[in-house]
Amino acid sequence: MRPEKESIARELKEKVEAASFFILADYQGLNVTETETLRGKLVEADARMMVIRNRQFKHVLKEMKVEGVDGGLNGPTALFYGDGDVVEVSKVLKSFARTTQKPVVKLGLLEGRIISADDVNELATLPSLDQLRSSLVGTLAAPMTQLAGVFNQKLASLVYVLKAAEEKKSKGE
Repeated sequence: MRPEKESIARELKEKVEAASFFILADYQGLNVTETETLRGKLVEADARMMVIRNRQFKHVLKEMKVEGVDGGLNGPTALFYGDGDVVEVSKVLKSFARTTQKPVVKLGLLEGRIISADDVNELATLPSLDQLRSSLVGTLAAPMTQLAGVFNQKLASLVYVLKAAEEKKSKGE
């Protein structure tokens, strides 16, 4: 392999190894403006897009000992990768494809497992990591909030009794 191709393959391998996931998609039909818009939305989701050469990526995957991805490496292929929330990235891809019909997800790799295009679309329906965290905090805080309410009510009842006793005492004098 020529030195420049080896350099590109090495860079690609480093990016894929550093990522917690990657998604392969057919990007054919996206114009420059749409591609730049998509890349901007991906940056917000802590992900990147890279157009790859299938043969070169097969070589990189072979070096990494990743199997089962060959089915997604036909035709024009874009690699979406990152170490952020894969749910957010899949939501970006799904919403973008809703208006432009592109990119068409082929498959992905998440935590060392191959996931299908249907799995990626299913990920887009899940709540984001921040939404899950807020739900968990709300669930954990609910009993404490209720307990605080009970204590406040008991304290208020005591204040009402003392107030009534004071009024009764002041009327009796």
